[in-house]
Amino acid sequence: MTNGSVRVGIDVGGTKALGVALGDDGSIVAQDLRPTPRGIDSLEPLIDTLSDLAHSLGASGRLGVGAPGLVTREGVLRAAPNLDGVAEFEIGRLLSERLGHPVSVDNDATCAALAEWTLGAAIGTTDMMLVTLGTGIGGGIVANGELQRGAHGFAGEFGHMVVDPNGPPCPCGRRGCWERYASGSGLAMLARQAAAGRRLRSVVERAGGDPEDVRGEHVRDAALEGDGEARAVIDEFGRWVALGLANLTNAADPEMFVLGGGLAMGSELYVEPITRWFAELLYQPNLRPLPRIEFAHFGPLAGAVGAALLPEL
Repeated sequence: MTNGSVRVGIDVGGTKALGVALGDDGSIVAQDLRPTPRGIDSLEPLIDTLSDLAHSLGASGRLGVGAPGLVTREGVLRAAPNLDGVAEFEIGRLLSERLGHPVSVDNDATCAALAEWTLGAAIGTTDMMLVTLGTGIGGGIVANGELQRGAHGFAGEFGHMVVDPNGPPCPCGRRGCWERYASGSGLAMLARQAAAGRRLRSVVERAGGDPEDVRGEHVRDAALEGDGEARAVIDEFGRWVALGLANLTNAADPEMFVLGGGLAMGSELYVEPITRWFAELLYQPNLRPLPRIEFAHFGPLAGAVGAALLPEL
């Protein structure tokens, strides 16, 4: 356990809850991980998990939580498509009552944007967007040197921009959302489609022989070893990522994109196809400065790091 002077943040994901403790200089001094409870009739197990993480990292009056989905300014999680059973979840109040001290809550990608803007890849920028590529896609926005939350706290839900109205169903209830193609889940879907067409033999072998068990990490590992079919899927995935970034650029003209989430673990694979397709898909790319595209300095830890900074805002 760490001492009580640290700042602790927890990032609640669709598959795992990740916590970090920060020292006075912003460095990560400890981290811990728990599976996110799934398939539950009550949200009590999730509060139990977050409370355990907070205690293990030594939280004592300085806890922030980043949660996926629509988070109100009062810390209520209105909806989270990638978390089972979540609706009007008063995560801030319930966790504060459990721990006995205030808990700051915000959207997980907004937290990640805060981390990268103040301590990471986007230091010195005044207009940036962070896009988390994880189980789904989230977003955080800094404009004119200020973190943006929107009128109700819901700004940055980039993953639910519809890029194909006839596309696959999304957990949010609509079809063809950007995150169906450009998230970790999207990469797995693209790989399974390729495997169903009798491609990606080595990737299917990594998944145990069943194309339906193929995951994004199987594609990543095969591509890192030079598998051409896996690299073709990565290229297709890069095009879908770039399509959304081009739409966001046309709307907001950011100085920089920071890409975070779990896919930051394989950033060396994704940067080239994303930037190449981005330059092809963007409106008038030869007549404008292109935003920088970099992966998060804190990688998949960015959401938790930013959550630890929330109580200071």
